[in-house]
Amino acid sequence: MTHTAAALLYSLLFVVPTLGLPPYPVPDQTFLQASPPAKDARVLILGGGVAGITAAHELYKQGVEDFIILEARHELGGRMMSHTFGAPGRQYTVELGANWVQGTRTGKGPENPIWTLAKKHSILTQASQYFDGLTTYDETGETDFLDLVEDAADNFDHLIASAGSRVPKGLVDASARTGYSLTGSYPHTPQEMAAEYYQFDWEFTTSPEESSWIASSWNNNYTFATFSEENKMSIDPRGFKTLVQAEAATFVRGGQLRLNSTVSVISYSPTQGVRVTLADGQALEADYAICTFSLGVLQHQDVQFEPALPAWKREAIHSMTMGVYTKLFLQFPHKFWFDSEAALYADRERGRYPVWQSLDHPQFVPGSGILFGTVTGAFSRRIEALPKAQVLSEVISVLGTMFPNATIPEPLDFHYKSWSADPLFRGSYATWPPSFLPEHHVNLRADVAGRVWFAGEATSKYHFGYLQGAYFEGKEIGEKIAGCIKKEGCVGLEHVKHVKNARPYSDG
Repeated sequence: MTHTAAALLYSLLFVVPTLGLPPYPVPDQTFLQASPPAKDARVLILGGGVAGITAAHELYKQGVEDFIILEARHELGGRMMSHTFGAPGRQYTVELGANWVQGTRTGKGPENPIWTLAKKHSILTQASQYFDGLTTYDETGETDFLDLVEDAADNFDHLIASAGSRVPKGLVDASARTGYSLTGSYPHTPQEMAAEYYQFDWEFTTSPEESSWIASSWNNNYTFATFSEENKMSIDPRGFKTLVQAEAATFVRGGQLRLNSTVSVISYSPTQGVRVTLADGQALEADYAICTFSLGVLQHQDVQFEPALPAWKREAIHSMTMGVYTKLFLQFPHKFWFDSEAALYADRERGRYPVWQSLDHPQFVPGSGILFGTVTGAFSRRIEALPKAQVLSEVISVLGTMFPNATIPEPLDFHYKSWSADPLFRGSYATWPPSFLPEHHVNLRADVAGRVWFAGEATSKYHFGYLQGAYFEGKEIGEKIAGCIKKEGCVGLEHVKHVKNARPYSDG
């Protein structure tokens, strides 16, 4: 019976006495309470990136098909975002976000699940050679400082090894800059700083001063030592996002996916489940929600929680760092730059347009006329605040410095994405700062009230910042919720109510 029909029946039974008919006693009101409306699904999966689709797939494999995926954009993929770039008649697919399978497989060792999916769905990739044939530049033009690049690689190896030796001894974490200094690395010249940037910042999006010595070390090892040192760049004209979309197509059915659905409020109750309100006012109810929003979205409170998340959860969210990695794409009428895959520019300002890669290369997209540079961290946020014309002017100026004997033509197209300004992302991927304790990470992963669960690259202890981190986290949380549903009960993940120092800061 509908609520409208029930109301009409109630009026006929208990209001008709006013028409002069014999009165009827008013029954116990609890007897008249309608049964709770059926929920829209057992599980709502918030976000259609790698973590969300992997969580959904795990539910499906466990026999739980009563789920709905809510994705704010018009397509699945999350931060795997491709863009059609170039002048009319010379357009190509470029990747604004995730671009590489980082670490594949060594021999019969463990295989990166992202590489497994890339092969499964025939994603066109090409190995990137970051160090072989690298061309180096400074303010005088092309200048060979490859010896310093090799030194920076050695210094990074020493940094990693020394961090590994601290863990079994129980020594306190510090910044990667501390680690570099204690292992004898003190970059001062523009060339030395550019070489260090190429090894460190370009991977983690943050400088050694902003990064954990220990966590950046295990993050590197669990990807490149566990899988392989190979980096496979997606050059698939369908876009790298095809990996997610094609996988979802193998098991997601029509009613299980809702695109263009931006979440604004997540209400939760230990006894009643969750209620997710969309930006258009529509509300959906379920027993559980898996929140796969980026760390940056959670930090900016772009989604409201009712009640507010507990203090231990909020502290964890705001204690980690959301990094920014910005690729600036230019298409020129003809190629005037290096013949290697990549180039490194040493500016007096550390991190000022340092890394350049050529897509107009025999291994990638020959004849495309596309060159792209990368900036990270604070410099990324800086250019996002500038007019696009000013950024282009700066980029052309740097290219003029790198190639003093070339006439730099007017670009046919220029594009970059402002990741930190986008309310659906608020950054590119997470990185672990020195002040982020293991207990904070436990709390970042932990569910709230047994109803709201969290998964994404940021919640991965060893693979934060990588697609495989999002995959592993989505898989685990999908398994746990499937267990909750099948066992009709749920034991949440551990959390630490108060994160404390081993010793107080003072004796007072």
